Amino acid sequence: MTVNDTPHEGPFTKLIDEQLELAAAKLPALVPTGVHPSPVDHEERKAAHATFEDVLLGNAKASPEMLEELAALDAAPELSDEELARQALADGGADNDPSTPE
Repeated sequence: MTVNDTPHEGPFTKLIDEQLELAAAKLPALVPTGVHPSPVDHEERKAAHATFEDVLLGNAKASPEMLEELAALDAAPELSDEELARQALADGGADNDPSTPE
């Protein structure tokens, strides 16, 4: 900002600062070692659940469901190069355009 762009101190600026302070006071503090809800949480899933990153960092214990999923992934057969290529060509990617495979 230049000197001419700087907003003048006044009642409006004071009101905005007060509102920001009130909003900041109402925000919960994040505990770095706590498990927080992930973006995939839905309304029907109220309790926070551990992510794989939380488990790797030692911030949470793996749930039985997570352990089952990891065991299933570990037991899954490896995909051949041909199958991986087929899947890549079948995926349209973010633009969902099969002519530009991801």
